[in-house]
Amino acid sequence: MTITTRFARPDDVATILRFVRELAEFEKAPHEVVATEALMHEALFGAHPAAEAIIAEADGERVGMAVFFHNFSTWTGVRGIWLDDLYVTPAARGTGAGTALLKAVARVAVERGCPRYEWWVLDWNTRAIDFYRAMGALAMDEWTVQRVSGEALKRLAAGN
Repeated sequence: MTITTRFARPDDVATILRFVRELAEFEKAPHEVVATEALMHEALFGAHPAAEAIIAEADGERVGMAVFFHNFSTWTGVRGIWLDDLYVTPAARGTGAGTALLKAVARVAVERGCPRYEWWVLDWNTRAIDFYRAMGALAMDEWTVQRVSGEALKRLAAGN
């Protein structure tokens, strides 16, 4: 089996969205996916793309994806890469597709002069954590994620 990676094309949008839904199912949050093909197409290929994607293929069949975007650190003064989603189909796990995707995004980071490449991982996903440690990732345990969304976001924006 030969694994290759390439930047996503518009004809990959339906597959990317399917992979997003499969990942959400695995992460026990399928109800949180509200993206549509139209929204995903605009986000990846619209006039002002919000993100990019790399597709992994095994012998020409799409088996995984990495969706990423640039973030910014005032401490470094330059942008970095944030990996939003990394997904490999169950049948393709263990084939090197995940490693190929992580390396492909790392190459983008290096080529663009990004000193950081970061992502989240659920604390119960020990298989993924072990995989990331083997790739050289370090846990940022002293940082916790904060989120404001929905009605709380509207209240905050309104100043109430």
